[in-house]
Amino acid sequence: MPTASPISPSVLSPEVADALSAGRPVVALESTLLAHGLPRPENRAAADRVEEAVRVGGAVPATIAVLDGVPHVGLTSAEVDRVCADPELAKLGVRDLPVAMALGRSGATTVSSTALLAARAGIGVFATGGLGGVHRHAADTFDESADLVALARTSLVVVCAGVKSILDVPATLERLESLSVTVVGWRTNRFPGFYVADSGSPVDWSVGTAGEAARVFAARRGLAPGAVVVANPLPVEEQLDAELHDRVIAEALAAADAAGARGKDVTPFVLGHLHAASGGASLEVNVRLVLRNAELAGQIAAELAALPR
Repeated sequence: MPTASPISPSVLSPEVADALSAGRPVVALESTLLAHGLPRPENRAAADRVEEAVRVGGAVPATIAVLDGVPHVGLTSAEVDRVCADPELAKLGVRDLPVAMALGRSGATTVSSTALLAARAGIGVFATGGLGGVHRHAADTFDESADLVALARTSLVVVCAGVKSILDVPATLERLESLSVTVVGWRTNRFPGFYVADSGSPVDWSVGTAGEAARVFAARRGLAPGAVVVANPLPVEEQLDAELHDRVIAEALAAADAAGARGKDVTPFVLGHLHAASGGASLEVNVRLVLRNAELAGQIAAELAALPR
């Protein structure tokens, strides 16, 4: 039977509960990628591949979702089926969690809500695709992802491929700095742009091993709340063709503006345009980078579990 966490209203799967109680490494995974980020039925196969990548890295995967008002940290195969198959599943950020929990609703967790639920369950490492960030024209719209503030308040390692380059990357990095979120590049001093290895912006620090990343987080955890973002770029030979990427992004942003897309509607509009224009290549890149992040997160979690608390 699932085990209720003593420090949160979440339910932990037996495997995750056993691993946490024994001090073994665990990696949190978001469910929004499965419910809203990948098409059906490809999302179901990707779910298994991402969890397996965490295991290859040396940790137990804990996919997180809210089912019938109850946060679940670690899903059974049947629960993953449900998340991947339900087209009506809500998208839940931190602000939405209390509503879903109080009203018995179900939903997939975003970066912000996954990070919160993972940290409350005692999980120190989280793998995702890319972070949300500051949107272009945010000076006029105030459109900024809740991910950024959530990471300033939540202590865990987040392994990601940067932020999607449709966002304002320099402004996002400025906000992360203002919020005192620690950002390190994985074997690079360039901040990745999700589909491409280099967003055009630098990072001040880099780490070269999973052990270094774990020690950076251990030091951060001992100082103050807040996340350590490990920005893991795709190898250049695996990225989306850079010329295609830049051209399609420019066209898609112009089309979104002409269509009157605003706020949270811009990202799915642009990504849909990119997927169509790239002939599905952007989807392949998306899955590839998530798998790389999941394996690296498993390695960091294993190193973190070996450190003294």
